[in-house]
Amino acid sequence: MRQLQPDQVEVVIEQVEVNEDPRVVESELDEMWSYVGKKTNPRWLWHAIDRRTGQILAYVFGTRKDKVFLQLKALLEPFGIKRYCTDGWGAYQRHLPVELHEVGKQKTQTIERKHLNLRTRIKRLVRKTICFSKTELMHDLVIGLFINRYEFGLLI
Repeated sequence: MRQLQPDQVEVVIEQVEVNEDPRVVESELDEMWSYVGKKTNPRWLWHAIDRRTGQILAYVFGTRKDKVFLQLKALLEPFGIKRYCTDGWGAYQRHLPVELHEVGKQKTQTIERKHLNLRTRIKRLVRKTICFSKTELMHDLVIGLFINRYEFGLLI
Protein backbone atom coordinates (compact mmCIF):
# COMPACT_ATOMS: atom_id res chain seq x y z
CA MET A 1 0.00 0.00 0.00
CA ARG A 2 1.38 3.38 -1.03
CA GLN A 3 1.54 6.19 1.53
CA LEU A 4 0.87 9.81 0.62
CA GLN A 5 3.11 12.54 1.88
CA PRO A 6 1.46 15.77 3.09
CA ASP A 7 2.96 17.76 0.20
CA GLN A 8 1.24 15.38 -2.27
CA VAL A 9 -2.22 16.34 -1.00
CA GLU A 10 -3.99 19.35 -2.47
CA VAL A 11 -6.56 21.13 -0.33
CA VAL A 12 -9.26 23.26 -1.92
CA ILE A 13 -11.36 25.36 0.45
CA GLU A 14 -14.86 26.21 -0.72
CA GLN A 15 -17.66 28.11 0.95
CA VAL A 16 -21.02 26.43 1.35
CA GLU A 17 -23.57 27.70 -1.15
CA VAL A 18 -25.82 30.20 0.56
CA ASN A 19 -29.54 30.25 -0.20
CA GLU A 20 -31.38 33.51 -0.90
CA ASP A 21 -31.73 34.10 2.85
CA PRO A 22 -28.38 33.21 4.46
CA ARG A 23 -29.54 33.95 8.02
CA VAL A 24 -29.53 31.15 10.53
CA VAL A 25 -31.98 31.55 13.39
CA GLU A 26 -30.16 29.32 15.90
CA SER A 27 -26.77 27.68 15.82
CA GLU A 28 -25.17 25.11 18.11
CA LEU A 29 -21.45 25.51 18.76
CA ASP A 30 -19.13 23.02 20.40
CA GLU A 31 -15.59 21.72 20.44
CA MET A 32 -14.45 18.11 20.19
CA TRP A 33 -11.21 16.69 21.60
CA SER A 34 -8.81 14.43 19.79
CA TYR A 35 -5.04 14.10 19.73
CA VAL A 36 -2.07 13.92 17.41
CA GLY A 37 0.65 11.38 18.14
CA LYS A 38 -0.03 11.08 21.86
CA LYS A 39 -2.73 12.19 24.26
CA THR A 40 -0.53 14.93 25.68
CA ASN A 41 -0.77 16.68 22.27
CA PRO A 42 -4.50 17.54 22.08
CA ARG A 43 -6.18 18.86 18.92
CA TRP A 44 -9.64 20.41 19.01
CA LEU A 45 -12.28 20.51 16.29
CA TRP A 46 -14.47 23.59 16.80
CA HIS A 47 -17.63 23.61 14.73
CA ALA A 48 -21.08 25.11 14.44
CA ILE A 49 -24.30 23.66 13.04
CA ASP A 50 -27.67 25.08 12.05
CA ARG A 51 -30.15 23.86 14.68
CA ARG A 52 -32.98 23.67 12.14
CA THR A 53 -31.22 21.60 9.48
CA GLY A 54 -28.31 19.99 11.37
CA GLN A 55 -25.92 21.15 8.61
CA ILE A 56 -22.39 22.08 9.63
CA LEU A 57 -21.92 25.78 8.95
CA ALA A 58 -18.19 26.09 9.63
CA TYR A 59 -15.34 24.35 11.41
CA VAL A 60 -11.77 25.06 12.48
CA PHE A 61 -8.98 23.02 14.06
CA GLY A 62 -6.65 24.18 16.79
CA THR A 63 -6.14 24.42 20.50
CA ARG A 64 -8.84 25.05 23.08
CA LYS A 65 -8.03 28.76 23.21
CA ASP A 66 -10.04 31.90 22.54
CA LYS A 67 -8.14 32.77 19.33
CA VAL A 68 -9.32 29.55 17.66
CA PHE A 69 -12.93 30.25 18.68
CA LEU A 70 -12.60 33.76 17.22
CA GLN A 71 -11.60 32.17 13.89
CA LEU A 72 -14.80 30.11 13.96
CA LYS A 73 -16.84 33.16 14.94
CA ALA A 74 -15.44 35.09 11.96
CA LEU A 75 -16.50 32.26 9.61
CA LEU A 76 -20.04 32.39 11.04
CA GLU A 77 -20.60 36.14 10.55
CA PRO A 78 -22.05 35.85 6.98
CA PHE A 79 -24.84 33.62 8.30
CA GLY A 80 -26.39 36.35 10.46
CA ILE A 81 -27.01 33.98 13.39
CA LYS A 82 -29.70 35.22 15.79
CA ARG A 83 -28.94 32.87 18.73
CA TYR A 84 -25.94 30.79 19.74
CA CYS A 85 -26.52 27.63 21.84
CA THR A 86 -23.40 26.36 23.61
CA ASP A 87 -22.11 24.55 26.67
CA GLY A 88 -20.57 26.57 29.46
CA TRP A 89 -17.02 26.86 28.05
CA GLY A 90 -15.55 30.26 28.90
CA ALA A 91 -14.55 31.28 25.36
CA TYR A 92 -18.22 31.40 24.37
CA GLN A 93 -19.16 33.52 27.36
CA ARG A 94 -16.27 35.93 26.77
CA HIS A 95 -16.88 36.50 23.05
CA LEU A 96 -20.60 36.05 22.36
CA PRO A 97 -23.10 38.80 23.20
CA VAL A 98 -25.14 37.85 26.27
CA GLU A 99 -28.45 38.60 24.53
CA LEU A 100 -27.60 36.15 21.69
CA HIS A 101 -26.05 33.42 23.84
CA GLU A 102 -27.91 30.52 25.45
CA VAL A 103 -25.95 28.16 27.70
CA GLY A 104 -27.16 24.64 28.43
CA LYS A 105 -27.03 21.02 27.39
CA GLN A 106 -30.66 20.93 26.28
CA LYS A 107 -29.97 22.88 23.08
CA THR A 108 -26.65 21.23 22.23
CA GLN A 109 -27.91 17.67 21.84
CA THR A 110 -27.78 17.74 18.03
CA ILE A 111 -24.13 18.76 17.88
CA GLU A 112 -23.22 16.25 20.59
CA ARG A 113 -24.90 13.57 18.46
CA LYS A 114 -22.83 14.75 15.50
CA HIS A 115 -19.72 14.22 17.69
CA LEU A 116 -20.84 10.65 18.30
CA ASN A 117 -21.32 10.07 14.57
CA LEU A 118 -17.88 11.51 13.79
CA ARG A 119 -16.23 9.37 16.48
CA THR A 120 -17.99 6.28 15.12
CA ARG A 121 -16.97 6.90 11.51
CA ILE A 122 -13.46 8.35 11.95
CA LYS A 123 -11.44 6.03 14.14
CA ARG A 124 -8.71 8.57 14.87
CA LEU A 125 -11.32 10.52 16.90
CA VAL A 126 -12.05 7.59 19.22
CA ARG A 127 -10.54 8.07 22.67
CA LYS A 128 -9.10 4.54 22.98
CA THR A 129 -7.69 3.60 19.60
CA ILE A 130 -4.55 2.43 17.87
CA CYS A 131 -5.43 4.61 14.87
CA PHE A 132 -4.11 8.14 15.33
CA SER A 133 -2.55 10.90 13.29
CA LYS A 134 1.18 11.48 13.47
CA THR A 135 1.06 15.10 12.24
CA GLU A 136 -1.41 17.93 12.76
CA LEU A 137 -1.58 18.48 9.00
CA MET A 138 -2.69 14.91 8.26
CA HIS A 139 -5.10 14.96 11.22
CA ASP A 140 -6.78 18.12 9.95
CA LEU A 141 -6.78 16.90 6.34
CA VAL A 142 -8.42 13.54 7.08
CA ILE A 143 -11.17 15.00 9.26
CA GLY A 144 -11.66 18.01 7.00
CA LEU A 145 -11.97 15.82 3.89
CA PHE A 146 -14.51 13.64 5.67
CA ILE A 147 -16.61 16.65 6.72
CA ASN A 148 -16.39 18.18 3.25
CA ARG A 149 -17.51 14.92 1.63
CA TYR A 150 -20.30 13.84 3.96
CA GLU A 151 -21.57 17.18 5.27
CA PHE A 152 -21.10 19.47 2.27
CA GLY A 153 -21.36 16.83 -0.48
CA LEU A 154 -18.08 17.87 -2.10
CA LEU A 155 -16.54 15.04 -4.10
CA ILE A 156 -12.94 14.39 -3.28
